[in-house]
Amino acid sequence: MSLATVASRALAGIDAPEVAVEVHLGPGLPSFTIVGLPDTEVREAKDRVRAALNHTQFEFPARRITVNLAPADLPKDSGRFDLPIAIGILAASGQIAPEALAGHEFAGELSLTGELRPVRGALAMALQARASARAFVLPADNAPQAALADGAHVLPARTLLEVVAHLCGEAPLPRFEAPARAPGHVYPDFSEVKGQPQAKRALEVAAAGGHSVLMIGPPGTGKSMLAARFPGILPPMSESEALEVAAIHSVSAAGFEAARWGERPYRSPHHSASGAAMVGGGQLPRPGEISLAHRGVLFMDELPEFDRDVLESLREPLESGKVSISRALRQSQFPARFQLVAAMNPCPCGHCGSPVGRCRCTPDRIARYRGRVSGPLADRIDIKLEVPAPRDADLLTPGATESSEAIRKRVLGAHQRQLERQGMPNVLLGTREIDRLCVTSKEGDQLLRHALARLMLSARAYHRVLRVARTIADLAGEAAIAAAHIAEAIQYRRLDASF
Repeated sequence: MSLATVASRALAGIDAPEVAVEVHLGPGLPSFTIVGLPDTEVREAKDRVRAALNHTQFEFPARRITVNLAPADLPKDSGRFDLPIAIGILAASGQIAPEALAGHEFAGELSLTGELRPVRGALAMALQARASARAFVLPADNAPQAALADGAHVLPARTLLEVVAHLCGEAPLPRFEAPARAPGHVYPDFSEVKGQPQAKRALEVAAAGGHSVLMIGPPGTGKSMLAARFPGILPPMSESEALEVAAIHSVSAAGFEAARWGERPYRSPHHSASGAAMVGGGQLPRPGEISLAHRGVLFMDELPEFDRDVLESLREPLESGKVSISRALRQSQFPARFQLVAAMNPCPCGHCGSPVGRCRCTPDRIARYRGRVSGPLADRIDIKLEVPAPRDADLLTPGATESSEAIRKRVLGAHQRQLERQGMPNVLLGTREIDRLCVTSKEGDQLLRHALARLMLSARAYHRVLRVARTIADLAGEAAIAAAHIAEAIQYRRLDASF
């Protein structure tokens, strides 16, 4: 038989569409051609495959070899097609039985010696292979990641010889059994932060309802410390959420480590990051910092120092929870349901209102500095608070403050009430759910009317105040929203006028 078809997978965002690797051996002068929209890495596979087959003592046919990667309109990248191309050549030349390929999918990069090297997106491909009920043959280094897809039939191999021995029935590859998952992750503790009770309270409210936070304060007040400890009080991820996070990271350049399963992402990009680094991009789009923070925390320190285009790119994901990247060849969509925790100084020099420094900034300079954060973006941030310099008494008092575990227990209680009541966190409540679940008392309604007139709140800010008030009531274990809950929620919006 001079034709063989091998099943494999490409990557398109976090999806892994099936690719049929068709290998044909025809008459004519010896040549090796790969078609089907391959990129440079895929076209270079012919040299790697030839060397690997020769080194492992297989016959490389001296014929006209044509490899078609179907569908032809789907871009193909990376060295993941090395292994299926090699298997296809062996099957087409009769060195292995073509019938043995049934029920298998292959992915892996070949070294010149025939060893298999890991590839990007193993989890995304394993999820699709599971849906097709095929066994997935891949490099052994990718097996722990691919096995995170429960029910996937993962067959790890270290060399091309092992794969061929499996297909010939001489030495079947053992199914990889996923190891027991770690019970938990160690996060920095809130007890290490001295003072700042208001900031800790605001972060507790944010964690309970999934709200975004902006902290404003002079340098050295603990804003970065508070943000780094924020993931430790978030509710644990569900199985589906953890799988989403792992799939996104598996297609990124850094990849995903199976040991970090269930860990909330924490991304802290530098303020010099470009728009493509934040949103994602490339000829074949890959996720950026916004998507890599999915189901986790995106911490943006020195918020006004980011480029204006970068800041404005946050507006849509904060509302929709997804990022769409359009390119000439393809459009990719990545989930981006993250919690924004931002920090900034009150002025360019950082000492406005600080007792330890003298601010020399004019009101115009302060207004221009804060104006770098646009009003529409600031309107989408639920909680804004000032983080003052800690008191000397707090710094000099020995002993730890309230731990993350104590705060996390209250957050979990409020989170569970939200799931039982509406099946989602308060931050995702729509207009209809707000009208039904965020009914206030007469006193609370008066406070809201006063805030709308005094603070000039937009319609979006009004609904966000109600969501935050609903979260505060859940933390208090109360079914109804009282005036005190409304008052605290309004307090978190009093800085809106400065943007």
